[in-house]
Amino acid sequence: MSKLNSNVKFGVGIKGMGYYVPDKVITNFDLMKDIETTDEWIREKIGIVERRRAKDTETLTDLAVEAGIRAINNANLKPEDIDLILLSRVVPDHINPPTSCRVQYRLGAVNSGAFDIDAGGCPGSIYSLSIGANFISSGSYKNILVICGDILSRSFLDYKDRNSCCFFGDGAAAVVLSRVPLGKGIQTFYLKTDGSKYDKIMVKAGGIETPLTVENINNRDLRYLRMDNKATWEFATSVFPESIRYVTEEAGYKLSDIDLLLSHQANINIIKTSMKVLGIDMSKTYTTIEKYGNTVGASLLITLCEAYEKGKISNDSKIALVSFGSGVGWGAMFMKWVGRDDFI
Repeated sequence: MSKLNSNVKFGVGIKGMGYYVPDKVITNFDLMKDIETTDEWIREKIGIVERRRAKDTETLTDLAVEAGIRAINNANLKPEDIDLILLSRVVPDHINPPTSCRVQYRLGAVNSGAFDIDAGGCPGSIYSLSIGANFISSGSYKNILVICGDILSRSFLDYKDRNSCCFFGDGAAAVVLSRVPLGKGIQTFYLKTDGSKYDKIMVKAGGIETPLTVENINNRDLRYLRMDNKATWEFATSVFPESIRYVTEEAGYKLSDIDLLLSHQANINIIKTSMKVLGIDMSKTYTTIEKYGNTVGASLLITLCEAYEKGKISNDSKIALVSFGSGVGWGAMFMKWVGRDDFI
């Protein structure tokens, strides 16, 4: 599916945005104390200079609530105005119940339903935006809070594995989706999965197939995230251009019409390579990977927030978004930015 439901009653726009990253900064030189790597290698191969790490006392709920409050305030709304909360994450605070329920309570969103979305983490930004957009466009809800966040530093990261621990940082970001007139806001979206590559980015232990026994916990290859970086590169540099082309053409535009193209912040070289394939200059993107690393599903929304703060986005800007990650799954979205006066 690419366009919003044919029976739409409303367009969908982003009314408010906010993000939160922990205070603690982890530089490449900090990582060099534990693993065999160099600042030069990480900068050159990934594009990261530093990333953020949550305190031992911080939970996903803490990060999500802070990002959510900022987005709600930015939308000039109150928590009780939110009808539904979608929380996209990899690692919840607890296996059960859903972390979104805790977030709903802490926010004071007393009129809201809430559920978690597990879309492989990194693709979760586009997946959750698309789900929320369909609820809004159908007239089912008026204001939906989408939050993406993760704390991988205390869960899946192996600080002895250079191929994974260098990439990730902790953080959360949120947007409020609300009604706008038909024809404005989100135009098209694209969701795709290739389960044949299920094991290319994977944490093997912790589920039904490989439970967290004492033996499995002590096995680093089972307990921690493992990535096939070559396969991930090939996958990402293929689906990035493909997805952007699709949503842009479906929206009735050409690639040259795009004012701003924002990507999941996985690797600066994936972004550079894909932009080159598309024939779009790097001046038409914005990155945050250098200072926050890969914040999983939050990375695209953090980048969107910062791009707006930096004046990269104005009313009617034509914006393309793309995210990709484990599963493997990916998605893209095309929107025309809406101003404050457009919301209904």
